Amino acid sequence: MYPLKSRADYFKSGGGVIEFECVSMRRRKGQLAERIEFLSSALGNQLNLARCKQAALLLLLPALPSPGLADAHQSDDEKRSSLSTAMVGALALRSSSDEQGSLCPADQWESGVYSMTRNGFTRRFRVHVPANYDPSIHTPLIVAFHGWGGDEDEFLGNAAVRSNLDQTGLITVAPVGLGPGEPDFNYASWSFSGSSTGLDGDGVNSLVAGDTAEICDASATPTYTYGSCSGVAANTCSWTHCLDNDIEFALDLVEEVSNNLCIDPDRVFAVGGSNGGMFTWDLVRDSKGAEVFAATASLTGLPHRGHLEPPASTGGKPALLITGTNDRTVPPGAWGDERFTTTTDGDVFYYASATSVTKVWAEAAGCNVTSSATPFDVGVDELECRAWSGCAADSEWPPVLDCRRAMGHVYGLSWSWPLITDFFSRVSAEQ
Repeated sequence: MYPLKSRADYFKSGGGVIEFECVSMRRRKGQLAERIEFLSSALGNQLNLARCKQAALLLLLPALPSPGLADAHQSDDEKRSSLSTAMVGALALRSSSDEQGSLCPADQWESGVYSMTRNGFTRRFRVHVPANYDPSIHTPLIVAFHGWGGDEDEFLGNAAVRSNLDQTGLITVAPVGLGPGEPDFNYASWSFSGSSTGLDGDGVNSLVAGDTAEICDASATPTYTYGSCSGVAANTCSWTHCLDNDIEFALDLVEEVSNNLCIDPDRVFAVGGSNGGMFTWDLVRDSKGAEVFAATASLTGLPHRGHLEPPASTGGKPALLITGTNDRTVPPGAWGDERFTTTTDGDVFYYASATSVTKVWAEAAGCNVTSSATPFDVGVDELECRAWSGCAADSEWPPVLDCRRAMGHVYGLSWSWPLITDFFSRVSAEQ
């Protein structure tokens, strides 16, 4: 949305100038707040920057006269006052024009399939622009990552999903993972910790005889080695590509969408199913990913064993996990059981339990995890959700929800997708 960068020098009493950057989608609130605090301090707290929510409010500042070029006979206070007046005027104009949508891209996408080139790969993605979309209003964005072997239609090809998006007014982009053309498999997938890193060395899973701390039992699992993974997948436990860094791709994709649609940078969310759901945990555990994505939702997707790091952000990140108690592919484990779970559908992969991963994320959100999670009603029939209390986040719902239904390895999009969009709306309302 705001790809431009502008720079001047720091304001220094007696003749310096101002330094700032128009922060991009990746820089987000923290760094912007630091620059705003500096400007306010440098100018004697004469500015009311309450409306400076969008980084692009600072774009007009390069046009302001440099304090260093001010009248040499002016006192420091006079220079500061003159600069302050000019800045206030510029910010007022920007705020007014922002209300008219001037910060949005001039030429904007319609719903359809698009592509971008990254590191020599053409990355395809489908965009759904809701029927009530206003190109002058900054709109929340969902990035939806398909499961292993899926494509851009796995979510957006579902009529119930599109109907919900039209009702809620959310833009959604569904990218396609890499994988086609591999010598062993042709399944599009996402690269994340465990699936493409082989041995974890996190200890022994007591539920599996002869466990060697790998992410899978190679003796019971067919060769999932992708040609692109080379020696990384020599143990045959890697079942996704090693062709590109998908976290960086996801960030570039958000930037690309923001250059072509009017996106709210404070409300960018990630959804993933199965392999894509596993990837979303990595996405927000990454420091850059945590700057861009405000919340995540995973459908039947758990991290591999040994990968329980919390999100890389102070105060954690909201997360919704939906799993099936009858799922033999990615089983959640029993309520309160923090031991690793094991696939029982023929292959043998090892995953962190639903309780263990949601507990780690709840603790990062300031919740009291010394006691067990308790039931929380989200209004969906036959779905049991639990959450920890005492969380730091001031939102309508708990910031981390562990939800389960008596189902197998399926998404249940007719009821799960409305729950996901509802969750995003509620947990972001107070942010």
